[in-house]
Amino acid sequence: MQNYASLVALGKPDFIEVKGVTYCGGDSSKPNSLTMANVPWHEEVTSFVEQLIDLLPDYALASEHEHSNCLLIAHRKFFMDGKWRTWIDYTKFHNLMRYHYETKGESSFSAMDYVADTPSWATFGSVERGFDPSEKRWHRKNGTKDISGC
Repeated sequence: MQNYASLVALGKPDFIEVKGVTYCGGDSSKPNSLTMANVPWHEEVTSFVEQLIDLLPDYALASEHEHSNCLLIAHRKFFMDGKWRTWIDYTKFHNLMRYHYETKGESSFSAMDYVADTPSWATFGSVERGFDPSEKRWHRKNGTKDISGC
């Protein structure tokens, strides 16, 4: 775990997305021995992230999307006025990019210039666990638990 923390200290990223799984394909012509049974549960990914941020005083667990088995570690500078600002204001971002190109790179900007509030439902620990309540959520009819950990 310390090696991961050292890597973060070296790179000083604004955000770190930790995913339990990214499907890499495989079909009958190229079988993949990895299956959903190899995927960690969301609680296991959360535990991993919590252990990592214990070693990173400038970072915290900001956001999650349980269904995607994904968590977002953010630099604490994105926690402003009692709330996380980890989302992107795309209008601001595109305007900043346009101006950057118009000035032939003389104008620079950072993520702090185009952040937007993280919706409460996407904040780590929310009841929704990252699922947008305005979207329709489908539950399995047979009631069996998905073994994917997602």
